[in-house]
Amino acid sequence: MAEPTEAGLFEQYDHIIGVDEAGRGCLAGPVYVCAVLCPSSRYDELRSLKTLTDSKKLSPKQRDRVLCALLNMRIAYRVSVITHRIIDNINILQATRLGMKRAVARLNVPQESHVLVAVDGNQPIKTIYPQLTVVKGDLKFKIIAAASIFAKVLRDRYMVAAAGKWPQYGFDRHKGYPAASHKTAIQEYGPCPIHRLTFRGILPDK
Repeated sequence: MAEPTEAGLFEQYDHIIGVDEAGRGCLAGPVYVCAVLCPSSRYDELRSLKTLTDSKKLSPKQRDRVLCALLNMRIAYRVSVITHRIIDNINILQATRLGMKRAVARLNVPQESHVLVAVDGNQPIKTIYPQLTVVKGDLKFKIIAAASIFAKVLRDRYMVAAAGKWPQYGFDRHKGYPAASHKTAIQEYGPCPIHRLTFRGILPDK
C-alpha cells in the first residue's frame, strides 16, 4: 500500500503533530524531542517554506533562518529534554520514545479536533491520538522537518553552552557526536558529567 502523503493527510485531519528528535546518536548531552502542531488551515503556509527540510541537510545559518520563519508563523511547539542520566537508565530508544510522548502531551490540542501524530522513524509512541510512523519523515513531511529544526537548533545551543564548561571536549564543534576529536578527548580526559556512560567508548570496559 502506498505511503500517505502529507498533503493528503492534511485534507483528512484538522491538525497534524510532527515529532522528531536531535542527539540520539551522541555520546554526550541530552536528547531533545520536539512536537509541532499545525492546523490544516495553515498547511499551505508551512509548505511555502522552501528551505524547510531535514535539519541535517542544512547549515547552522540555514537552520537559524528556518527557525525564525517558524517562530514568525507562531506555530505551536513543545520540547522535551531527556537527560543523559535518563538515557543511561532506560536506554536511548526508550528515552527517545519517552521524550516524544512528553512533547506531544504538552501541546494544547483543541478539543474535539481530528488529530494525527506523524512520528519520524519506525517506532510508534504512547499517545492518545492516532499516529503514523514515517521513515525519513523529516525529508518527506514538512511538519516533521519543522520538529527536527526546533530540536536540532535548541540542542546545539545547549551543547555550545556545555563547551564553555568543558572546553577540552569540543562540544561546540561536534555537539557531542562521536567525532574522532571527541573520542580522542574522552581517551585523554575521561568522561565529563554529561557523557552517556552506558555508550560504547565512554568507559574503558564499554
